[in-house]
Amino acid sequence: MCGIAGFILRDGQRPDPEQLERMAARLAHRGPDDSGIYCAGPVGLAQTRLSIIGLATGHQPLVSEDGRLALAANGEVYNYIELNAALREQGRSPRTGSDSETILLSYALHGLECLTQLRGMYAFALHDAHTRRLILGRDRLGIKPLFYISLPDRIAFASEIKALLPILPERPQVAPGALRQFLQNQFASGGDTLIAGIRRVLPGEALVIDADLHIERYRYWSALDVVPRTIGFEDVRAELADLMDNVMREHMRSDVPFGLFLSGGVDSAVLAAMLHDHGAGHIKSFSVGYRGTAMAHELDEAARVAAHFGLDHQPLELDLAQVFGRIPHSIWCADELMRDYASLPTSILAETAGAELKVVFSGEGGDEVFAGYRRYHPRWPERWFKSILHPGSGGFRTRSQWVRQWSRRLFGSSLRSVSTPDRAPFLNAWGETPASWSDLQRRQYTDLVTALPDNLLVKTDRMLMGFGVEGRVPFLDHRLVEFGLALPDRLKVQRHQGKWLLKRWAEPRLPPGHLERPKRGFHVPVGDWLRGEVAKQIGQRLAQNRGIRDWFQVDAIPALVAARQSGQGGSRELFGLMQFAIWHRLFIEQPGLKPDPDEDPLEWITG
Repeated sequence: MCGIAGFILRDGQRPDPEQLERMAARLAHRGPDDSGIYCAGPVGLAQTRLSIIGLATGHQPLVSEDGRLALAANGEVYNYIELNAALREQGRSPRTGSDSETILLSYALHGLECLTQLRGMYAFALHDAHTRRLILGRDRLGIKPLFYISLPDRIAFASEIKALLPILPERPQVAPGALRQFLQNQFASGGDTLIAGIRRVLPGEALVIDADLHIERYRYWSALDVVPRTIGFEDVRAELADLMDNVMREHMRSDVPFGLFLSGGVDSAVLAAMLHDHGAGHIKSFSVGYRGTAMAHELDEAARVAAHFGLDHQPLELDLAQVFGRIPHSIWCADELMRDYASLPTSILAETAGAELKVVFSGEGGDEVFAGYRRYHPRWPERWFKSILHPGSGGFRTRSQWVRQWSRRLFGSSLRSVSTPDRAPFLNAWGETPASWSDLQRRQYTDLVTALPDNLLVKTDRMLMGFGVEGRVPFLDHRLVEFGLALPDRLKVQRHQGKWLLKRWAEPRLPPGHLERPKRGFHVPVGDWLRGEVAKQIGQRLAQNRGIRDWFQVDAIPALVAARQSGQGGSRELFGLMQFAIWHRLFIEQPGLKPDPDEDPLEWITG
């Protein structure tokens, strides 16, 4: 797990190592163990390394024996052992113990076709000096991030947006459409980010950049290719058992100890069971709850699971000041704005785990793959009504995060004039699905290409990597994703209860009665904090923030605060404004600032 950065320049220019060092410095948290720079012709690559596999020999960038290829990679290729065995049979023997070298050797033999052979989570930059091209690749589900920007003299890339800011020729600018998507949808999705010109390499995609800086897109995987199956319970249960065993065997490959984030829900309990079955032993596990709030937590359920499987468990009971003191640092870590309150306790879990470990397993993806969310199987009157009011996505993803009255009163002219529909990412995803799919499959797919890579996995990657911790998410192995998406609806949802197959398969493996407990989700007591004097002070400071004054109607903020204080809504809107104000200061006004993990968020709204 690492951070990568670099660029390809127009012919006749040579990379400046100092620029690469400045970019790499912004990624030091992702790779505290080592760093390296490569310059050849018009290409410069940089990497900061978190050593997980091949500890002594995995220095990067890696250069092929003939000097033709160079690679900077982030992530893990879990099937590197099997691929290396096949490579040796074809005369390509690895010189290091690094799983990343497998990418280099596979490309040398198969070209871009090698991407279909890789199983894992990765983002990489590969320079092919022979063909004079730079290849930027990203894993199928977008577990690992990769951004790029086209400038007059180069195309630059990095694992995080903050590493691109030092080479911009002028002050970063906010992208109005992406900002509006964040406000209305909770996150911005697709190619564009919140900073104009900086784009995402999409999941399952590679960009091939030639010497003239032309970009060719190479799509090597899409969930749209999944074909629905007709299969019975007994057959599919056996198939799932074999698949889960293979996935866990590969995901447990590591030269350093690993742990587990244990929520008390189904997915993390399944991981605990699988780790136990595969001989992980007395590993560390971590869970989180809250003091001083009426919100229910799952500390007791998590402790019960940990005891059942003999884990070395550490529960964290947090007070509100601890949780919300994470706001500035979590915004800095994320790069991208998203209103996922769970980023805050995840940050604390990551810091706690990072004091002892470099790798932690987490249950992200179980709901998307096995249809666990209630929104995947609404009752037909709700689905029909939403479809009439908001056509184009079968009644799915129709709700705006902001109440309309606050959008009207608070949005400035630039936000009001955005012409692209807020729901465009969801409408586009829904519209491209095959006619043979059910609406349940369409709902799963829509989340797999929007909310998953651009919201949930931003939290998982950036909050953990903010403390040099690698998050492994076995449920998002692409084989499991294809398996779950192809299942008949009746094996995923019964009696309006999701994850039916996963629960029936897992039941004998889990503590008795665990599946009878209601699903709570990873909630955060925002309402207990964002009220009274705190809401008042946030409102006062927002009015002084440059970004708020540029993009919103400041004179409506007192009414929003009053509504929040009187219990008439406004929580999401006020929290979103605060996030944007802090983000604007960190990424637009003063790039390079870095909050400590525990800060007063009010102090970061204004300079």
